[in-house]
Amino acid sequence: MDWSRRQAMTALPSFAATMACSHSREQSATDAWVDVRSDALADVLDPSGAVQELARGFTWSEGPAWDRTRGCLYFSDVPENKAYRWSAEEGLATFLAPSGIDASHAHGFRELGSNGLWCADDGSLFICNHGRRAVERLDIESGGRSIVVSHYQGRAFNSPNDLVFARDGTLYFTDPPYGLEGLSHSPLKAMEENGVYRRRPSGAVERILDDMTFPNGVALSPSEDALYISQSDPDDHYIRRLILGENGSVVADERWFEASALSAAGEPGLCDGLAVAADGTVFAAGPGGVLILDPEGRLLGRIVLGGPTGNCTFGEDGRSLFITSGQRLVKVRTKALGLRWATGAFS
Repeated sequence: MDWSRRQAMTALPSFAATMACSHSREQSATDAWVDVRSDALADVLDPSGAVQELARGFTWSEGPAWDRTRGCLYFSDVPENKAYRWSAEEGLATFLAPSGIDASHAHGFRELGSNGLWCADDGSLFICNHGRRAVERLDIESGGRSIVVSHYQGRAFNSPNDLVFARDGTLYFTDPPYGLEGLSHSPLKAMEENGVYRRRPSGAVERILDDMTFPNGVALSPSEDALYISQSDPDDHYIRRLILGENGSVVADERWFEASALSAAGEPGLCDGLAVAADGTVFAAGPGGVLILDPEGRLLGRIVLGGPTGNCTFGEDGRSLFITSGQRLVKVRTKALGLRWATGAFS
């Protein structure tokens, strides 16, 4: 066992590691295993604990979204300004290049490409486009793009990062400054705040949070009465939970999961993207890989991937968790069912 694995196991001594490694990269991912506490994940993960590597060679893979109509996954390589398509039948292919805007318009930008993605059943893909500083809609069949939202109170967003749609069509998204050179000190930054926003089906846009330094991943609970937002500030990273009341009003606000203990133990990575299962289990990119949290915010275990991890989403039959982890795309089979397979809400 190498030093990084020993360090990870020592950091959580009450956990037992189940390793699934192979010399064949197509069969399982090296330097990856499932870290569980007793039987806490018996109803959540496939008992084999296998972590299967699907592709590698990316600079920073992010924003996965499953297309149930076409049976494929889309995801971003943010620094490379590309988006990829993966399917079991055809493997990996470039999907968008550029995924954001052309490099000839790069002045003042740190990253030009797509980040978070959301696939709808109507043949469209919603894209957090850093270069356009907007959430846009891509018609997958025609390739046509249109802006969904790009401004709040007349000011341009920073660089929309991640998004989630409620079943009624309400869009929630985060807006950190990652796409801008200098981040919060960028001269292009039109807003002082790094906010979290809601766009109503009517088109009305509201800022629901203005006090986070680097808001990042966002997800809704199964009943849509709670909104999870991760903060990826290395000095203060955590997952926040807003309890939503009538008409989306915020009736409670809490720091739902603190990641500082894992970071203090030397685990690489920050709180990032989120995926929610039908039973309320939250899969959250965080220190050491993917954190598996029960609905009360208790850490049940981790999918340890040996490095910083960006995001995850359910795909295939709703029991495969696809994970974008730095240079790699990997998959873990689960017993937990992805939320959108339970609700049928793919629009």
